[in-house]
Amino acid sequence: MRNKDMDMLGGSVGDKTLRFALPLAATGILQQLFNAADIAVVGQFVGKNAMAAVGSNAPLVNLILSLFIGVSIGANVIIARFTGQKNDKGVSRAVHTALAVAFLSGVILCLLCEAFALPILKAMSIPENVFDMSLLYFRVYLLGLPVILLYDFASAVFRARGNTKTPLVCLTVSGVINVILNLFFVIVLKRTVDGVAMATAISNLISSALLIYFLVRDEGAMHFSFRKLGIDKKILSQMISIGLPAGFQGMVFSLSNLILQSAINGLGEDVMAGSSAAFNIEIFVYYVLNAFGQACTTFVGQNYGAQKPERCRRVLKITFLQDMVFTVIIAIVILVSGRYLLRFFNSDPDVIAVGITRLEFILTAEFINVIIEILSGYMRGFGFSLVPALVCMLGICGVRITWRYTVFAHYKTFDVLMMTYPISWAVTAAALIVAFVYVNKKRLYSFYKGE
Repeated sequence: MRNKDMDMLGGSVGDKTLRFALPLAATGILQQLFNAADIAVVGQFVGKNAMAAVGSNAPLVNLILSLFIGVSIGANVIIARFTGQKNDKGVSRAVHTALAVAFLSGVILCLLCEAFALPILKAMSIPENVFDMSLLYFRVYLLGLPVILLYDFASAVFRARGNTKTPLVCLTVSGVINVILNLFFVIVLKRTVDGVAMATAISNLISSALLIYFLVRDEGAMHFSFRKLGIDKKILSQMISIGLPAGFQGMVFSLSNLILQSAINGLGEDVMAGSSAAFNIEIFVYYVLNAFGQACTTFVGQNYGAQKPERCRRVLKITFLQDMVFTVIIAIVILVSGRYLLRFFNSDPDVIAVGITRLEFILTAEFINVIIEILSGYMRGFGFSLVPALVCMLGICGVRITWRYTVFAHYKTFDVLMMTYPISWAVTAAALIVAFVYVNKKRLYSFYKGE
């Protein structure tokens, strides 16, 4: 595994950021393909009500996971910084702290959500003919939370050392098993949404177990030992200080999407199904642009630890250009082939028409998201996570929630609701540029001067 670690502190930058970001993007896309398989299987073999039930859970699941995924970003930054400082003891303590926090948090989160599952879903305005299946899917899915978080944190450990290939391999293996189990549970055992939820939990168990296996086999600072498993309070505090703002940002972001999903749910089953199908296609572009944002965070984190300011700035420029090129190209490809892709989920013309509308609104403005991801990732690499978090919460979430209860309240159409995405991105990107200039001048001045 160690020969897959990357030297982020010397040599060229562009080829290394590509080698980091592309496997990471492939991991996200592959993960989404397997998630989309859940919806496709129930859509084809159970019906569009089951498809709508699984899709309606996506914003809620993202809301639940967002806080801890943010903390995993904090773990990534801390491990990258220790790596840049050549502090192997710090790397080891951070690895064991991150994995312990992941599993314990997953268990606690699972128990809490199981206890409040019914009132949570009742607040989402899910139609009665979809509600029971939505609740069933949610309850079964929750059982896999401990291993889902374990996979996310273990992946962050690998990313901190520049290794994005090992998580991709592990996900590929578990994902293929996920698809096979989907078909087995639904077609052979005649299960509905609970079948695909069980398949998801089992596949995440496999992927997290594989990552832990490779960490146990590692002979360097990232070596994992169950005897060393514990929580270093100082390192946990550092992870939380960096990761918590990102986590809250993700939570508020998901909350705003949850509010939008409740509005979508009120527009009928066809809109629910079409929007869900389009989301599972458009998200591919997000995984690409987010991968370069994470590359920026990790490279800056290591070079900040090694006190290399000019290399940090070079990382910013290169990852921005790479991100923009890949995002625009993939968005165009999906827009051109969108109608054919949507048919994989459901062949109903009304469902496809809704999906096309969503793809057009989202993908034509996705390039704005590049600005948000790269600038946010850059500032997080230095440990300044609060500024981009506040900007994104006020910009993206504030605009979307306001739009939902003002403009959409008067013009209740799907097109009007979708307009909030490009508008919220544009407002946030403009505010984030101003914040970035301020942070650059006031907070990072001495670093850039090499003092």
